[in-house]
Amino acid sequence: MQIEFYKYQGTGNDFVMIDNRSNTFPKENIQLIAHLCDRRFGIGGDGLILLENDPEADFKMVYYNSDGNQSTMCGNGGRCLVAFAQQLKVIKNDATFNAIDGLHHASVAEDGIVSLQMIDVLEIKETPDYSFLNTGSPHHVQLVEDLEHYNVKENGAAIRYGDLYGKAGSNINFVNKIDDTTFSVRTYERGVEDETLACGTGATAVAIAMNATGVTDATTIDLNVEGGKLAVSFDKKNNVYTNVFLIGPAKFVFKGVIEI
Repeated sequence: MQIEFYKYQGTGNDFVMIDNRSNTFPKENIQLIAHLCDRRFGIGGDGLILLENDPEADFKMVYYNSDGNQSTMCGNGGRCLVAFAQQLKVIKNDATFNAIDGLHHASVAEDGIVSLQMIDVLEIKETPDYSFLNTGSPHHVQLVEDLEHYNVKENGAAIRYGDLYGKAGSNINFVNKIDDTTFSVRTYERGVEDETLACGTGATAVAIAMNATGVTDATTIDLNVEGGKLAVSFDKKNNVYTNVFLIGPAKFVFKGVIEI
């Protein structure tokens, strides 16, 4: 069986994209998905995303981590999928799609920047050492010194597999403040089980957490991630965050056919 695929990346967060509107992809085959995401023996990617038909929206997003398991929302993956849908002519410049965490709205600007509306954030756990919140995926947010030389994989894995989050674990974000509207972020992603060059739901979590804890009063925040730059904007009222948008580039890399 041959599968046509597309490769996209958003600030270095890269994904295997497959048009599954015909519903022919063997989506329950965890080993196959992991193989396709393998950087040495497959195509290579932080995850695999299926674009499917949806009765209520322009399309549906089905996201798998690189370990082959279906996972929670991926912000950069969602932005890349919107660009993919535009390439397939499923949409023009605006999109509405369903994902595991509900309905999302998005738009593509003339320069290719994709703005994706994320879920509202109603609750944030704040402690002296870290914050925890769900932005479509669970995220631990922690300020650290000397982020550039910080051992993200070792320290991220220790928290992800520690007692704090139990068997399900969490994504782990380490943060450094640059100025009142700019933060640098490095993220350990569960499912990938390593540091990734960017994480969209993580960048969103960092922006909201920094505002919630009073580190910044800004409601539009720039995030320097290892793979480039993202921005997050939101409205805040009574400690509830709405109109949350993740903004950044989504780039087509190449397409091909693989025999499975």
